Amino acid sequence: MRSRILGTGSCAPQRVLTNADLERMVATSDAWIVERTGIRQRRVVAPGEACSDLGIRAARRALAAANIQSSELDLILVATCTGDVPLPPTASVVQHGLGAAKAAACDVSAACCGFIYALSVADAFVCTGYRYVLVIGSEVMSTVMDWTDRNTCVLFGDGAGAVVVGSTEAECGILSTHLHADGRLSDLIHVPGGGSSLPPSEHVVAERLQCVKMRGNETFKIAVKTMEEAIREAVADHGFGIDDIDWLVPHQANIRILRAVGQRIGLPPERVVINVDRFGNTSAASIPLALDEAVRNGAVQPGQVVVMAAFGAGLTWASGVIRW
Repeated sequence: MRSRILGTGSCAPQRVLTNADLERMVATSDAWIVERTGIRQRRVVAPGEACSDLGIRAARRALAAANIQSSELDLILVATCTGDVPLPPTASVVQHGLGAAKAAACDVSAACCGFIYALSVADAFVCTGYRYVLVIGSEVMSTVMDWTDRNTCVLFGDGAGAVVVGSTEAECGILSTHLHADGRLSDLIHVPGGGSSLPPSEHVVAERLQCVKMRGNETFKIAVKTMEEAIREAVADHGFGIDDIDWLVPHQANIRILRAVGQRIGLPPERVVINVDRFGNTSAASIPLALDEAVRNGAVQPGQVVVMAAFGAGLTWASGVIRW
């Protein structure tokens, strides 16, 4: 018995925030952003639009693609670091919104690696008897941005992606997932304030400690290294070579990182799914959002080998191999 992805879906807010818009907000330029990140625009939620709203819309599309009713779900996993509220879990809000009354629900927090971490949990549950598991990556990164910090606010966007995971006895499906973490590097990308170690206060808000802080140059080097390692580990586990990868669906962090990883492993650019130019870095949503686009536009075909790879705060890095 193996698990497989039965359907995909995604959702992005309607509001588009372009580089030209950011030029009016912070000391930056379209040329600087494109050269350093490859990002030309990103999506941002409207007032009152939450993480669960994006997740529910992406989930409905995934359920429709899988031809599964929400009432059939056994488990809902929401990968996010920007949930609606500290508690309850955003997954519970999604469960209610979908009318999935019999499904258990919880959140998975592993930053930009959250979707692969959650997919590994879904794979384990399906392989031990659960019928259908819904995995969502949904983020509202605009809520943790310091819009005066040009080094971070240009990078991130809001969005969601979802997959329905079920069982199969065929050769296709999720072949493996590989998860890693190194807490020694937790301060490379972090939100220092707003939690139990530094609770919300006037000081936290005044110093913008509830916003993302990142050491960019160090993050770049480690991101390339860990993603390369994750991809090589994933393919070697099955006796594959890089040439056996039909599609690499990487975490959409930065075009320079994606190009560097592709060059280091020797994978042609045309076999790398990229949409960072239109959505920016959507954290845990980036891989399922990119995967849904690749599936819906017909790029991903049955029998092909799809490799996912991500790195993120924690520091975490992860990969997964799917035969579609």
